[in-house]
Amino acid sequence: MSPSQELELRSDGFGFDPEFTERVTRVALWFYRKYWRVEVDGVTNVPGRGRALLVANHAGIVPYDGAMIRTAIIAEHPQPRHARMLVVDWAFAVPFTNMLLVKTGNVLAHPDNATALLERDELVGVFPEGVKGAAKRYRDRYRIRRLGRGGFVQVALRTGAPIIPVAVVGSEEVHPVLADLQPVARLLGLPNLPITPTFPWLGLGGLVPLPSKWLIAFGEPIEVASYGRDAAGDARLVLEISEQVREWIQTTVNQLRPRRTSIFS
Repeated sequence: MSPSQELELRSDGFGFDPEFTERVTRVALWFYRKYWRVEVDGVTNVPGRGRALLVANHAGIVPYDGAMIRTAIIAEHPQPRHARMLVVDWAFAVPFTNMLLVKTGNVLAHPDNATALLERDELVGVFPEGVKGAAKRYRDRYRIRRLGRGGFVQVALRTGAPIIPVAVVGSEEVHPVLADLQPVARLLGLPNLPITPTFPWLGLGGLVPLPSKWLIAFGEPIEVASYGRDAAGDARLVLEISEQVREWIQTTVNQLRPRRTSIFS
């Protein structure tokens, strides 16, 4: 690691490189506008400054949904800002992917990291469905799973960060999962090994995402600061808020899906 890289890592604590991210954003904007033709509702529900926790449904082994949520805020918000998305640990094990994720501001998914960023008044994004949501079979698409054990709610309560629910339609069709070879995945040290209509049959070409039509909706903030930090230990409250978020995402996904005439338009 060069001296400049070490300084950058110390200054941010996570390795975020704004200049590199600006260059990558140009590519993301092409996918956003030309490839997936993303339409967005409610982006102004995201605060232009200050802490907030984005909570979204999740699909796809590659976190394209996180990239498109971030890009929507850059492209559509009157006060563009970078969202720091939390990403599962195995994604950081791939050399090139590791560099790309870190330098563009993504962070290892852990409550401590989320808390540290929110206490700096950052915008943080989480996908509480986790790996199980990402590997959802196509027949189960857009059925929002339980949002973990409510860890994201506890983080929001401890930091007083409002929760912004986010519904994403389009990500389920990027790599439609027909089956998941779990035994093989475990041997390879992967969380799952999805079989899609194009992978592994087309080799590396099967990893090219399909040009599905995307819709993203940002919900009104759910304020939790009034409960106080100690409320993070109230299991009933945590479950209630988690279910409130899940229900909003499920309802909104159900409303968005009929707006597409097909998965590609």
